[in-house]
Amino acid sequence: MNTKIIIAIDGHSSTGKSTVAKQLAKALGYTYVDTGAMYRSVAWYAMQKGMVVNDELVVDELKKSLSDITIRFKYNKASGIAEAYVNGENVESQIRTLEVSQWVSKIAAISEVRSKLVEQQQQMGVNKALVMDGRDIGTVVFPNAELKLFMTAPAEIRAKRRYNELKSKEEKVTFDEVLKNVIERDRIDTTREDSPLIKADDAIVIDNSLLSREEQFEQILSLANKAIS
Repeated sequence: MNTKIIIAIDGHSSTGKSTVAKQLAKALGYTYVDTGAMYRSVAWYAMQKGMVVNDELVVDELKKSLSDITIRFKYNKASGIAEAYVNGENVESQIRTLEVSQWVSKIAAISEVRSKLVEQQQQMGVNKALVMDGRDIGTVVFPNAELKLFMTAPAEIRAKRRYNELKSKEEKVTFDEVLKNVIERDRIDTTREDSPLIKADDAIVIDNSLLSREEQFEQILSLANKAIS
């Protein structure tokens, strides 16, 4: 069976999109791209370069700097994941903090940022055999993807998962902080003018509120195999 497809996974923050996308890509022998990591990388870069002043993003300065930002993914055999690099520096752990999370949706709402990253993402899918997750993969990046999934769960459930993840990494956060971040990201993602988070008409909804990771993976793998065949 030589059929190769593009699998687009969209959905709200902290729904486990990246986790299941990685599992799926590995099972199918496909390439996995975490577009959220790309936006996180731009947010991290802006913070490092002093473009966040008095809790405000200096948008014009970031726009001027976009040509200076090169994002790449390199597979790490030890961790088993493709790690994010910004201008040659491994930033995989730095971009996963709550501090960076607070700026991701605001960064992603900037049209110039989206245009730059979407162009890169579309190039990655030229040869198909790709699993990509994000907010607008099935609606903007790959509107003709052979399989589109939309993952969701109540904000409180997603915040609890994210809180546990951050605590396991010894991040000093409270559940209320994480819940506030999840709700705010939802608001920004769904109301931005450029490529808001919406379910594609032909996307299959996966509400994983009551699903274990194993159950979710088996369900999605079955859908993928049907799409490929």
